[in-house]
Amino acid sequence: MQLERILQKQGFGTRKECRELCRDGRVAVNGQAGDDPLAEIECAGLVLGVDGVDWPYAEFATVMLHKPAGYECSRNPQYHPSVLKLLPAPLRARGVQPIGRLDEDTTGLLLLTDDGQLNHRLSSGKRRVPKVYLATTKHPVDAEQVDRLLAGVVLNDDPAPVAVAAAEIAGNRLLRLTVTEGKYHQVKRMVAAAGNRVEALHREAVGGLSLPADLPMGAWRWLVAVDLEKLGNSA
Repeated sequence: MQLERILQKQGFGTRKECRELCRDGRVAVNGQAGDDPLAEIECAGLVLGVDGVDWPYAEFATVMLHKPAGYECSRNPQYHPSVLKLLPAPLRARGVQPIGRLDEDTTGLLLLTDDGQLNHRLSSGKRRVPKVYLATTKHPVDAEQVDRLLAGVVLNDDPAPVAVAAAEIAGNRLLRLTVTEGKYHQVKRMVAAAGNRVEALHREAVGGLSLPADLPMGAWRWLVAVDLEKLGNSA
């Protein structure tokens, strides 16, 4: 594939803009100058360099973000900035979308991709992909609340009881829950139905993929093959 076309597919602008990037000496191909925009390049294992920043070639862009509070999981946010503002321009230009949503005040692991099939597999309620949350509660957590959540609580929009897949007391006012549905404000509403209240919520894992301890709040990184395998097994 021609270099300018590769750059365009990776989100670096129009064909014309990508051609100018090459001719201005701002592009490297596997560490070597990439000043010929029409050069035919093999995509397998390709690492582009644009303005000194390495960009591994990816047919589909899938990343994880350590979401802070105060951001909406939407391209067209209403009240707060979009989480997409935390990503570099090439990823935004590629049209990556959040896989599922976290509330504005919820922190933790958020996955984003431009792979529509992956997004559908992981966000579909039929797949029942487990998601692990750590909830900070207003009142101390006790065994009775855990038992209620495991047995199932009734939410006001569904007469059928909804149960968590797993629940454990993680501290005096800390509750770790695993849910497999994607209902609106599900964790907050379930905890309320069990007799407590969520004061803060943090997502620790999606499927077999956990938020790395060394990924700072507001930072992102690419998902590598082993990460995608964990998600694939979950879905």
